[in-house]
Amino acid sequence: MRTINSDRIFIILIYVFLIVMSFMMLYPFWNSVVISFNTGTDTALGGITFWPREFTLENYKVVFQDKRMMSGFLISVLRTVIGTAISITCTAIFAYGMSKKHLIGRKYFMIMCIITMYFSGGLIPAYLINRELGLMDSFWVMVIPNIISVWNMIIFRTFFLELPEGLEESAKIDGCGNWRTFFSIVVPISGPVIATLSLFAAVWHWNDWFTASIYITSEHLMPIQTLLQQILSSNIMSEQMMQTNAAAQGHMASMQNVTTKSLTMSTMLVATIPILLIYPFLQKYFTKGVMIGSMKE
Repeated sequence: MRTINSDRIFIILIYVFLIVMSFMMLYPFWNSVVISFNTGTDTALGGITFWPREFTLENYKVVFQDKRMMSGFLISVLRTVIGTAISITCTAIFAYGMSKKHLIGRKYFMIMCIITMYFSGGLIPAYLINRELGLMDSFWVMVIPNIISVWNMIIFRTFFLELPEGLEESAKIDGCGNWRTFFSIVVPISGPVIATLSLFAAVWHWNDWFTASIYITSEHLMPIQTLLQQILSSNIMSEQMMQTNAAAQGHMASMQNVTTKSLTMSTMLVATIPILLIYPFLQKYFTKGVMIGSMKE
């Protein structure tokens, strides 16, 4: 009886711990949502916890009516979609070649790839290379330098090594070449690993603000994450957004309820929600994908 009671107490403690940890992780996000729907002047008084005291949509009106934010949102979407598609395609092709034992110099190529994971030339050589390639202040500077991910290549390679050799042999007997074998046989059965690594690549592209801050100078090419970083680091941009929208709409009085903090929270949510919506659609593949290479059979 004592053992049973102690087991129940232990289970209860685990549930309490999980509930507390979940609350600690979810509450900051929920509080940001509440602040974004509350008037800025009222938020400045403090005491905003679980529900808005003075509900308003003015914060989101300022964000969505600002051309820079909408342009940044579009750039982020295009960068995420195009960058992820190109990166996963090229990385998978590279990994497929590296998985072939008959590839001449395979060990040498693998060592060179692994070295790049631990050592890099740094920011200045990367800046000079991108400048010489003519990528400065262009959309492609956020895509081309990050096409190949060595870590993703290793995961792809591990998955390809575990595929039965009979699949490719039967395809070659039917007259398939390497390209057709890869796209017709290998890719369709690689759904879990492609979905998992696509999620990782998409999250990285969506959250990256540093690349644009270094290589992009035109406002119309700035992703929304870089604009959000500028808002967080300086109040000047927030004031410009509020003044621009107030002048365009002709109601300065309502803009007095919008503050830098409320505007920051609403912008942060606009930049965060889209990528969060992707997770439920890829969740069934994610569990399978993270188990790649964990079992020998």
